[in-house]
Amino acid sequence: MKLRWLALGLFFSTLYSVAHAAEPPTKFLFAYGAIGGNAMPLWIAKEQGIFRKYNLEPQLIYIIAGRAMQSMIAGDIQFGLLGASHVTNAVTAGGDMTMLLGMEDKLNYFLNVRPGIKSAEDLKGKKVGIGTPSGSLAMATYVGLEHIGLVPRRDRITLLNTGSTPERMSSLFAGAIDAAFFNPEVEKMVLDQGYPMLFDLGKANVPYQASGLVTSRKYMRSNPLLVENLAKAVVEGAAFVQNPVNKKAVVDSIARNLRLDRPDRLERAYSSIAETIPRKPCPSLAGIASVLKLMSQHGINPKAAELKPEDIADMSLCKKFDDSGFFARLQ
Repeated sequence: MKLRWLALGLFFSTLYSVAHAAEPPTKFLFAYGAIGGNAMPLWIAKEQGIFRKYNLEPQLIYIIAGRAMQSMIAGDIQFGLLGASHVTNAVTAGGDMTMLLGMEDKLNYFLNVRPGIKSAEDLKGKKVGIGTPSGSLAMATYVGLEHIGLVPRRDRITLLNTGSTPERMSSLFAGAIDAAFFNPEVEKMVLDQGYPMLFDLGKANVPYQASGLVTSRKYMRSNPLLVENLAKAVVEGAAFVQNPVNKKAVVDSIARNLRLDRPDRLERAYSSIAETIPRKPCPSLAGIASVLKLMSQHGINPKAAELKPEDIADMSLCKKFDDSGFFARLQ
C-alpha cells in the first residue's frame, strides 16, 4: 500500500513539474536608471539563465532614473533599479513605491576635473556636472563638495544637469563642464583621457542608499510570488558576481555592458563592482535616513524630512530570505 501511495505521489509530482515547465515565462519591463556596476546583477541574471530558472523573462531597459520612476508611477513599467531619492520623491507625491533590495549602500564616486584644476580652491566659479537633480550623483556632488570645503552658492559653482554617465563624460571632454563625479567602473577611462582625480568620496564612507529593486506596494500585494521570485533572481545574480569562481564570466559581462576593453580598466571595474554590492543586498535603513536628510537639507525635497526609512523600504522579503536560510545558502 505504501508503495502504491508513493508511486501515486511521484506521478502527480511529475505531472505538476511538467505542467509548470510548460508555462511560458512571465514577461514584464524592468528599467535600470543608470549605466554602471549596480546593474550587473541584472545583466548576469539574464545572461546566466537565473531569471529563466524562476520562469521570468524581464525586458531590461535603460531609462534615466527620474523618467523611469515616472513610467513606474504611470504603471507602464513594473520594476526598476532606482535610488532611494527617487522613491522618496514618488512617496512624497502620493505614490506607493517601495524598495525591496539594495545594491549600493554608500556614495562611491570620484571627482575628476579638467587639466589645470589642482585644488578645491580652483573649482570656485566653475561648472560641475551633476546628472539629474535628485539622483545619487547629485547627492554625491553636494556631499563631495562639502567634504572638500566648497558650498556651490557661496563659491559661485554652477551645477549643471548633464544626464547619464556617457553624457557627463562627453560634457567634461568637450569643456562644457569643469568637473564631475564618476563611479569607479568608468573613472579610469576619464583619468586616462587626462582628467585627474581630485577627490575620492568613497573613502569618506558616507552611508547612502543608492540603487535598489523598486516596485509599487500595490503590485507587490497583487503579485507576491512573482515579486519574490524576481528578488531571488536578483540576489542570485549579485551572489554570482561576488563569487571569485565566476570572475571570467563577470568580466566578460562588464566588457559587453559597460563597453570596457583594456585589461586594467576591466580589472578595476570588476574589483569595484564585486566589493560594492552588499553580501546581503538589502536596503540600508541608515543609508535611507541619510538620503532623507540630504534631500531636505539641500532643498531637493523638503517633505523628505517628514518620512522615516520604513516609508521608503519594505524589509519583509529580506527578513524572509534571512529566516529561510536563502541568503546563507548563497554565501
